[in-house]
Amino acid sequence: MKWMGTNPVLFKELKLRFRSFKSFNGMLFFLLAMCIFVFGYIFLTVTISGHSYFRPSESFVLFAFLSFIQLGLVLFTAPGLTAGAISSEREKQTLPILLTTSQSSFQIISGKLMSSVAFLLFLIIAGMPVYSLVFLFGGISPWDFIKIFLFLFVILLAFGSMGVMFSTLIRKTVVSMIATYGTMLFLSVVTGFLFIITMRMKEMSQMGTMVTPSYFGHFLASINPGVLFASFLSPNVFGIVEELTHVDFPIWIGFLIFYGFLTVVSIGIAVRKLRVNTNKYR
Repeated sequence: MKWMGTNPVLFKELKLRFRSFKSFNGMLFFLLAMCIFVFGYIFLTVTISGHSYFRPSESFVLFAFLSFIQLGLVLFTAPGLTAGAISSEREKQTLPILLTTSQSSFQIISGKLMSSVAFLLFLIIAGMPVYSLVFLFGGISPWDFIKIFLFLFVILLAFGSMGVMFSTLIRKTVVSMIATYGTMLFLSVVTGFLFIITMRMKEMSQMGTMVTPSYFGHFLASINPGVLFASFLSPNVFGIVEELTHVDFPIWIGFLIFYGFLTVVSIGIAVRKLRVNTNKYR
């Protein structure tokens, strides 16, 4: 595992990112916003209810809101951090110099990707002490927290890999960011609307006839991060999806297969296209 132990690109990117004042300044404001939200929610809930205690149901609502904040952080930050990984090097005319080093294409791509992933993971981990306040009031199990964390990691890796791929294929950073954010919005928002439209059309076409499974609708529900995220917070969501599509297959399995495949393909394309003008791929 040479690329993990001696990857100069990864070490350089980590040093530049974690020594930057902007990174820690952004982390400070993020944690400050989370603290204001948490303590403000607790204060308003206790004040409005007139009780001096916090109910487990109210703690679960707080956990759900914090989870949505973390999901928004990953969805809107991961593409921005990775969409300019290679294109910015090309714009600064430092990419040819980087390609003349002894580093392989995979080491360069993985170093750029993992530095961004490490920074976002650091942001998520930094928010854990604020997150852990919900355990003081009950209503949340450690397994709920683990599921959310693993879900965020899969999403972070998939959209980060996609950003690096677009950054390799597209010369301009701005265009690369537009393509990455457009794909993210399609997978996160448009697939949800397509799922609703598909289910409605299926319901209208099968009125008075035998109900048949909707595999396409189940696929749309499986690749939509919001649906799986909602199923973690409310297990009834999986039953609703199964009732609408008539497909008895866990959506989280389809989610892992799709986004795992998306990650591998994105990294593979980025590695292959990095030295597109050379005869030898490292």
